[in-house]
Amino acid sequence: PRWTKPRGEEMAAALAQVHKIAWMRMRDIVAAAPTGKLTCHVLDTARGIPAAGMTIVLRKRVVQESGEEAWKVVGNFVTNSDGRLNGPALQGEAFTEGVYEWTFSVGDYFAAAGVPTPGTPFLSDVPLRFGIDNPEQHYHVPLLCSPWSYSTYRGS
Repeated sequence: PRWTKPRGEEMAAALAQVHKIAWMRMRDIVAAAPTGKLTCHVLDTARGIPAAGMTIVLRKRVVQESGEEAWKVVGNFVTNSDGRLNGPALQGEAFTEGVYEWTFSVGDYFAAAGVPTPGTPFLSDVPLRFGIDNPEQHYHVPLLCSPWSYSTYRGS
């Protein structure tokens, strides 16, 4: 046989690729229902609290008429007392497939909170670039941060 893995593994991999190709083709011909949304949540892991009052900018990658890529600001936000936005950043018709980027003003947040940091913060703005493949789903992108580190994941 041509394959190097057991037949079952090769079949599963091949079917996964067929599914991916079918998904990519179908989303070009079937309009998505405007049911998805984008949300976020920021936690201050240095102090063990929600990151209330953090400024966040959301951008989407767009292709200009010249063919060059650019980043379009979609929204500017400030987290509430629970470290969340007051509602979805995007939903309905505004929530479309593409590449997005949150920029979290971590350095300004910790400075305003009085957390000791160096004159030049180790983390100032934290950009998180992520893709939306299915605008019918809920994409939750949390940030856990301190003046020295951050992590993220696709939440629920």
